[in-house]
Amino acid sequence: MNTPRLPSWLHTRLPPAQAVQKIRLRTYAQGLATVCKEAICPNQGECSQRGTATFLILGDRCTRNCSFCAVRHGPPVAVEFDEPNRVAKAVKSLQLRHSVITSVTRDDLPDGGAFVFAETVRAIRNSSPGTSVEILIPDFQGSSSAVQTIIDSAPDVIGHNLEMVPRLYAVLRQGASYTRSLKVLQFVSERAPGIITKSGIMVGLGETHQEVIGLMRDLVNAGCMALTIGQYLQPTENHFPVSRFLPPREFAELRDLGLAQGIKLVMAGPLVRSSYKAIEIFEKLSKQDVRAGVQNRSPS
Repeated sequence: MNTPRLPSWLHTRLPPAQAVQKIRLRTYAQGLATVCKEAICPNQGECSQRGTATFLILGDRCTRNCSFCAVRHGPPVAVEFDEPNRVAKAVKSLQLRHSVITSVTRDDLPDGGAFVFAETVRAIRNSSPGTSVEILIPDFQGSSSAVQTIIDSAPDVIGHNLEMVPRLYAVLRQGASYTRSLKVLQFVSERAPGIITKSGIMVGLGETHQEVIGLMRDLVNAGCMALTIGQYLQPTENHFPVSRFLPPREFAELRDLGLAQGIKLVMAGPLVRSSYKAIEIFEKLSKQDVRAGVQNRSPS
């Protein structure tokens, strides 16, 4: 199947070199990776200009090999237990108001890397107490103890991406489980109503309109508060091909559909990714007081 030509609305402008260089110098100087670069994100320029980046911890090689993802697959690297402090140092150096942390999937580790996630959250809290912390986690193979470790570190946002409708998992997400991912989100929403829950999906993979609506309903039932929806872009010719490029008006329709299903905030657009404008999503949901009124709850 031939990949359709990239439409005009997916072209982005090159950012000022200084903006990109600042982010890269202050992350690479700490020996850190960013998912922005490793996943070939189309928003690197815009995010660099806004002084934001999503840190990639636990190495840059994934133990899974999803056919849509640009992150490298291969033997995982050894865990670096000083990495949380290095991330915290970079967050402070960049003077971030909102930090986003994600990782490759580490099925080789007993806890999937949950301890390193939790220590990273704590390190950022200690060095930059005014910075909100968002983490985008793997499924930890469904381990409730690993997810509880994450919850106990008290990040402001816990995200876990469904990525796509369930029918496509067998082809594109071997090793993952749609039901298991929903259970991760539900576990967080039930155990920690004071933490914002978030997920993200891609479209243009061959999904149907009704399948997307069904996914949205599943997210609402799991207690997920925020959803990002973006266009799938084929990273290389060896990856799964794009089925269709959705025009901007269809993303606006998907946003409205998600809100109608009961999701508190939906950000949808051709170039939207799971951490795109993450601080805006966090601030909007905080103002809506969707987190069970925890911040404004009066002592009994």
